[in-house]
Amino acid sequence: MEKKMINLTIDNIPVTVPEGTTVLEAARDAGIKIPTLCYLKGVNEIGACRMCVVEVKGARSLMAACVYPVSEGMEVFTNTPKVRHSRQLTLELILSNHRMDCLTCSRNAHCELRQLASDLGIDAVRYANDQLPPQIEASALHLVRDNSKCILCRRCVAACKNIQKVGVINTNDRGFATHVGSAFDRDLAEVDCVSCGQCIVACPTGALYEKDDTYKVIEALQDPTKHVVVGPAPSVRATLGESFGMPIGTNVEGKMVTALRRLGFDKVFDVDTAADFTIMEEGTEFLDRLQNGGALPMITSCSPGWIRYAEQHAPEFIPNLSSCKSPQQMFGSLVKSYYAEKAGIDPKDIFVVSVMPCTAKKYEVSREEQRMANGCMPVDVAITTRELARMITQAGILFPMLPEGEFDPMLGISTGAATIFGASGGVMEAALRTVSEKLVGKEAAPVEFHEVRGMEGVKEATYELAGKTVHVCAASGLTNVSKVLKGIQSGELHYDFIEFMACPGGCINGGGQPLHPADVRSFTDIKGLRAKALYDQDAKTLIRKSHENPVLQEVYATYLGEPGGHKAHELLHCEYVPQQRYRT
Repeated sequence: MEKKMINLTIDNIPVTVPEGTTVLEAARDAGIKIPTLCYLKGVNEIGACRMCVVEVKGARSLMAACVYPVSEGMEVFTNTPKVRHSRQLTLELILSNHRMDCLTCSRNAHCELRQLASDLGIDAVRYANDQLPPQIEASALHLVRDNSKCILCRRCVAACKNIQKVGVINTNDRGFATHVGSAFDRDLAEVDCVSCGQCIVACPTGALYEKDDTYKVIEALQDPTKHVVVGPAPSVRATLGESFGMPIGTNVEGKMVTALRRLGFDKVFDVDTAADFTIMEEGTEFLDRLQNGGALPMITSCSPGWIRYAEQHAPEFIPNLSSCKSPQQMFGSLVKSYYAEKAGIDPKDIFVVSVMPCTAKKYEVSREEQRMANGCMPVDVAITTRELARMITQAGILFPMLPEGEFDPMLGISTGAATIFGASGGVMEAALRTVSEKLVGKEAAPVEFHEVRGMEGVKEATYELAGKTVHVCAASGLTNVSKVLKGIQSGELHYDFIEFMACPGGCINGGGQPLHPADVRSFTDIKGLRAKALYDQDAKTLIRKSHENPVLQEVYATYLGEPGGHKAHELLHCEYVPQQRYRT
C-alpha cells in the first residue's frame, strides 16, 4: 500500500514527502542540512541533544527535527535567529563538560563535535572547564573509553543494546554525575562485552577508540631478528581508501599491497588465501555432519564477536559451531608452519600481523586455545583498517598516488569466493560453491547464490544439492542472530547450515573500519557500496571456487593431506568453550 504524501514548506521551499517522514529527512530532501549530534538513523533516534531544533509555525517551542514527523501544510524554519541562538548555546553547554585536547585526540580529524562547532561558528566557550582530567577505562583488550570526552549522546548505548543485543553499557547515575559505563561501574573486561567495536563507530567524539597496537608492529619491523609477515582481511581492500579521501566502495587492493611493502614488511600475503582454506575445512565438516549425523545446524566460526557471544550468551549452541579457526587464525597457523618450513625460518622468529576490519580480532589473537603445537600463537598482532591507515599516513606515504602491487604468491593467491567473505552472506555463498560440487561430484552451476546476498539482517534459502534438500541462513548483527537462535530453540526455524556475523552487514561494517559522521552513515548505503566492491572483484576473478585455488591444492597435496584430516585439524581447528562472566 502506497503511503500518503504530505506537502509542507521548509524555509519557504515546497517539499512533498511520504507520511511518517521526519522534518530532518524532509529537509535533507530539500537540500537543507540540519545539524545533529545524538541522531543516528536506525540506531539512536531520541531527540535528546537538541542540536536539530527548528521552528514550526504555530508550535510553542522549538522542535527536535530528528523525531518530529511532518504534517500537511506544516511551515518549518531551520535558520532563524532563535534557532541559531539555541543551537549555539546548547553546543557551548555540551563543550563545557568536554575535555578539549583536540590536537592530540584520536578523533581530531573525524570528530563530529569539532565539526559542529566549526559549522555553528563557535569561536569561544564561555563555560569551559579547563581542568577536566582524563577518565580512562582501558581494561578491555580492544578499546579505550575516556568519559572526559563523552557528550552523553547515547549512540554507543543504543548500538550495544538495540543493534547488538548485548547491552553491557548504559548511562549510570543522574544529573551532573551521569556517565556511560557498565552496571555497578565494573570494568568492561569484567562484563559480557563481545568486543565488536560497534560502539566505537557510533561514537561522534574521541570518547571511544580502539587500542592502538601499531607501536608493536613498528617495533617488530625495526627488529632485525624478526621476519615480519602481514596479511589483510578480504574487506580491508574495499574500505582502506576511504581513510585517504577515496570514494566509499573503492577497491584499493593493489595500492594497499604497495603501501604494506613500503612500510617494510618482509612478506605481504593475503588472508583471502586462508579464507579459501576455511571453506575447504568448513565445507568438509558440514558434509560430514550432513551425511553422518553430526550436530545440525552447523554454524560458521569466522566472526570472533559472534563466537564470544555464543560462548557467553548461548553456550547451548557451542556443539553447533564449526570447529574451524577463523581465516585470520588459519592464516597465522599456515605462516608459522607451512611457510616457515618452506622458507627455512624458525616459527618463533616470525612475527605475524593481520589487518582486520574488526576490533574483536584483537581479543581473538590472545585466546590460548588458538596456540599451535609448536608453542606459537598464530597471530602476534591484529590491527584495524584505521590503524593501518594511520601507519601509512605517519610514514609519509601518499596512498592515492601509489602504483599497483601484487601479493607474494606462496600465501597470496586466492579466489573470488574468498573475496566475498567480507560481506554478509559471503561465507555461506563461498561454502555453497564448494559444497555443491562436492555433493554432486562434478562442476555445478550457477556459481552465484544470490539468495544469501544483500544487507538484510536475516536471509534464508533452500537448495537441492545432489538429491539433498539443504536449508541455509545468513544473519548479521547480534540482534538478528539472537532472533534466529530463539527461532531454532522454539522449533519455528529449521536450518542445516548458518552463517552468523556479529556486525550488521558483515566485516565491511566492522568496528575497525574507517569512520564516517552520522550525516553520511544515516543517508548513504555504506555497507552496500563496500559489498559491491567485493562482489565486483569476485565477478572479475578467473578462479571463483575455493577448492580450485592452486596454492590450496599444493598445500594439501604436499603438507596438510586431506581436508579435515589429522594434520589439518591440528593446525586449522580448535575448540570453543562456555565463558561465564558478570552479567549487567
